[in-house]
Amino acid sequence: MSEPTPPFDVMQMTCPSRVILSRIGDRWTIFVIAALGTEVLRFTELKNRIGGVTPKVLTETLRALERDGLVSRETFAVVPPRVEYRLTPLGLSLHEPISAVRRWAEEHVPEILEARERAAP
Repeated sequence: MSEPTPPFDVMQMTCPSRVILSRIGDRWTIFVIAALGTEVLRFTELKNRIGGVTPKVLTETLRALERDGLVSRETFAVVPPRVEYRLTPLGLSLHEPISAVRRWAEEHVPEILEARERAAP
């Protein structure tokens, strides 16, 4: 009989959930998850949708998300090669909270900008 899995507590320094939060908090992860949503996109489409990301950084981010089981990559044997990216079911489960954070950020831009202006020396 296996022992029950201990509860995870992100506030504990050794908790593996910290690695997951680091992935989610990575600069470009939130943009990739938001851009893919329920769509299937090719690399260039994804790059064009995410302003400012370089091909190298997008490639690194996609590889990390694929390794973590959040994004799947499908390669088609055609000339020129075609590669498509989509969220996995696990990635889709992350899309909902990221969409909520995105909506919050977009809705509260004026308030944040006003607070910054008030705090400026």
